[in-house]
Amino acid sequence: MTKQRYFFLILILGSLTALGPFSIDMYLPSFKVIAKDLHTTIDKVTLSLSSYFVGISAGQLLYGPLLDKYGRKKPLYIGLAVYLLASFGCMAAGTVEMLIGLRFLQAIGSCAAAVAAVAMVRDLFPVEDNAKVFALLMLVVGASPMIAPTVGGYVTAALGWHAIFLILAIIAVVILLSVIFFLPDSYVPDHSLSLKPGPMLHSFWQVLKQPQFFTYVFAGALSFAGLFTYVAGSPLVFMQLYHVSEKNYGWIFAGLSVGFIGSSQVNSWLLKQGFTSQQIVPVALLVQVVAGFVFVIVALNSWMGLTGILIMLFVFLCCIGIIAPNASALSLAPFAKNAGTASALMGALQLGLGALASTGVSYFNALTAVPLAAIMAGTAAAGTLVYFTGRRFIKQPVVASESSVALH
Repeated sequence: MTKQRYFFLILILGSLTALGPFSIDMYLPSFKVIAKDLHTTIDKVTLSLSSYFVGISAGQLLYGPLLDKYGRKKPLYIGLAVYLLASFGCMAAGTVEMLIGLRFLQAIGSCAAAVAAVAMVRDLFPVEDNAKVFALLMLVVGASPMIAPTVGGYVTAALGWHAIFLILAIIAVVILLSVIFFLPDSYVPDHSLSLKPGPMLHSFWQVLKQPQFFTYVFAGALSFAGLFTYVAGSPLVFMQLYHVSEKNYGWIFAGLSVGFIGSSQVNSWLLKQGFTSQQIVPVALLVQVVAGFVFVIVALNSWMGLTGILIMLFVFLCCIGIIAPNASALSLAPFAKNAGTASALMGALQLGLGALASTGVSYFNALTAVPLAAIMAGTAAAGTLVYFTGRRFIKQPVVASESSVALH
């Protein structure tokens, strides 16, 4: 493979991977404007974000079997087409209820892009290059929370919130054309695979009942739910409580993302220093719990105003950046043959719990950061409790390699 072709394939797969994060982050600065235009509240608009999380959670389980049975590109065409139509629908939505439903469909479409990108890395690149390719894709995903809200803030201020969904639709068209004309499909479909609910549910149950999987997947997912809570609650806290403009919201969101991304690099350094994932996870969970409850105290007493909120969010997100890759790697470590099933189930649980947490924020129509802080602290405490309870059932732990941690 030439360097030019290698770069071009990475560019297309990276675009597929980034479509979901961009769809989540780009419209966050427009919540206040959407609420005003649709004659509703920011809390109701937040439900459109929760419905998106539910959609990508369900899609994790939907597209995996379809991509294996029918090949990579056909389900991807359908997913991108659904995403495109839903984006145009979001742009024309006249009520918040329509926006909530259409965002769910948009998520179902975008999920095809993310799942297909991961599968096609295994198809198109040698096994020894997979780690490097995944690392490049994760850089794209990590950069999206820094770029998308900032761009969304400026677009909202200049052109209005409808333009955001038009831009997302244009991005989807460009990606679809790139996939059709430039992305090869080297995978041979396996038409013998069953899509019946019974065999699929049995496979998922075999994964779920493995002690190391359910301990680390639920601990990690509950910890990660704090990120979804922050994403859903930040427009209300920043823009309505502290009157931050759409443009400045994007810059704040980007700045806090530095902590999440930077901490993942710190995690890589810790692993190279000889610390194991089994050692890192419990310490990071305990620090996250302490940070969460300190956040509640800061919010209750309004200490340092917006500055205090930003400091606590930064610390909390840094903990997630360390916990998430280690918990994910340890969840998947026991599986060799059915790693795809385990990965799909892990993604669905992570996104599903995140959707529940983000929905909880929308039910508190109060001009205070306390609900945001309380839910984040609660999910962190629940994750820590699950870990210390579940680890007693792990008889022979399977160690995660440093490279596998880096991929998650």
